[in-house]
Amino acid sequence: MLRLVLILLALFVAAAAGFLLFWPIPIDPVAVEVERSPGFIGPYARNESLRSVAWLGTTVGKGPEDVAIRNGYAYTGLENGNIVRVRLDGSGGYEEFVNTQGRPLGMQFDQYGNLIVCDAKKGLLAILPNGQIQVLADRLNGQPFKFLDDLDIAKDGTIYFSDASQRFGLDDYFLDIMEGSATGRLLSLDPRTMQVTVRAEGLNFANGVALGPDEEYVLVDETGAARIARIWLKGTKAGQRDIFAANLPGYPDNLSYDGKGVFWVALPSPRDEQLDRLLPSPSMRRILYRLMSIGLMAQPQPPKYGFVIALDRDGHVVANLQDPTGNTISNITSVNASNGNLYFGSLETDRIATLPNPIPPPPN
Repeated sequence: MLRLVLILLALFVAAAAGFLLFWPIPIDPVAVEVERSPGFIGPYARNESLRSVAWLGTTVGKGPEDVAIRNGYAYTGLENGNIVRVRLDGSGGYEEFVNTQGRPLGMQFDQYGNLIVCDAKKGLLAILPNGQIQVLADRLNGQPFKFLDDLDIAKDGTIYFSDASQRFGLDDYFLDIMEGSATGRLLSLDPRTMQVTVRAEGLNFANGVALGPDEEYVLVDETGAARIARIWLKGTKAGQRDIFAANLPGYPDNLSYDGKGVFWVALPSPRDEQLDRLLPSPSMRRILYRLMSIGLMAQPQPPKYGFVIALDRDGHVVANLQDPTGNTISNITSVNASNGNLYFGSLETDRIATLPNPIPPPPN
């Protein structure tokens, strides 16, 4: 009897080991080297600046991810595919503008009043003032986009936009972080020819996009690497790539430039120490995924925390706004400066948040 128990135990251990080491999974992790998070010290010291945010108007729906300002209105895209707008003065309710039947994320108005949208499920869209939806690009070289994320528009109309992952879509975004294969890209679309061009590849979950001063370069958040890449567009460095801001204490999401020397960065979640320790080890991430797939481990959930920073042209922190409790606002995905105020998007709220801009305007 004892021998039978030992045989069964050995078979169980072998089966468990085989499952943990060899069971097929949808990710193929690679080693990712990251520095230890700087934590909430120095320029990132904890504070409660975001506890005083106000709410713009009424409830609009779940997950206002990005915010675009135009003609006295704030526009935002929701989890259900709706793009809605609310008055900046807070009066009245919200108005439904259009539903993309996808998930509208980054958005910005072009010079003609069209709302250009990165829809994670439908591609790069133009929403005309009358609400008509035009698909500008939904594939490259015959391959459909899986996860377009954010954008910025140059003065000549060129649209720079991020393709977060060529492996996984919005609903499986965490798999891209777990895999770390860095298939993200920065793309551009020429509105005259409608040609899509690859500007940079190998980005670790390409996210927020913002053109810099004089459009000399464009910044792209690499969420999976907790850093911001810079791709040069002009001058002797044109075509080159370097790091604008490294080793951030949170995972950067959307990114915006205020036109006055300041970049605003939304950090929806602080760095996860456990994930940072696992990133250099593909084998441990394979085991972790297998345990999660059978319910023995839960997928890590970001803590409730509100966090945005502002960087100057040299990548130095010039503003640091937080809500450590996350009770007022958390999981902030975008921050945009306009007319002396900041406007915040978040996946966890049902309204747009606002706060006076703490950075004074530059002298004339």
